[in-house]
Amino acid sequence: MTIPSYLAFFVVTGSIGTIAAVIFGLNQALKRASWPVRERRRTVQATSLVLTAWFALAVALASLGVYHVPGDRLPTIEFGIVIPILVGCLILWRSPVVSRAIDVTPREWVIAVQVFRVEGVIFLILYASSLLPGAFALPAGAGDMAIGLSGLAIGISAARRQQLRSRSVLQWNLLGIVDLVVALTTGFLTSPSPVQTFAFDHPNQLISMFPLVLIPTFLVPLAILLHIVSLIQLRRATARLSPGLVHRRVAQAI
Repeated sequence: MTIPSYLAFFVVTGSIGTIAAVIFGLNQALKRASWPVRERRRTVQATSLVLTAWFALAVALASLGVYHVPGDRLPTIEFGIVIPILVGCLILWRSPVVSRAIDVTPREWVIAVQVFRVEGVIFLILYASSLLPGAFALPAGAGDMAIGLSGLAIGISAARRQQLRSRSVLQWNLLGIVDLVVALTTGFLTSPSPVQTFAFDHPNQLISMFPLVLIPTFLVPLAILLHIVSLIQLRRATARLSPGLVHRRVAQAI
């Protein structure tokens, strides 16, 4: 299959831009929280190293064709999706520094940074070029764009001093996760493999090839981890508000 020349630039540049945005946002959040300079630099440098190494590994594996296997073999791309998510969850759960960083990072920023999801427009472009099946490209592309733009809108509203509503944040995160699950599921079911169910006349071959495979093996796990961070922040914010809410209700009853 012929890979469009613009695709590598689009995907690689978008991924690098996303890494830069995450690192910049984290540094600004820690600076506003008045973290000691040495600790802030160490945390930002460690985050930069992890994200850069992860991306470099994803590029190396994709370039070697590790995820592009013959149609009669089981797919391997799931390892590039699940392993980073599990490792990321372990870091979120076990690292006290990461836990503290989550507490001081603005909730709206964690949501707004997922504007990188608009990169899903590439699925629609490739579908229009007859390079991806509609069963995958249409829900994945439209869903990613909707989540990316709505996340940016939530962030802008919060920046204008409009309060984040817990229900809206929860709904946005759940819809964002559902969008990713739908994209991954349709990606598997339309790609050449023993589990392919759809798009036999126009299989989804490009999604397991470099550079497009970087989206499911790097950007998708990153998006899921950001959703988890946002949900952690929501749970902690709700827990902090609960005692005050109970106190007000008791006072009103008295």
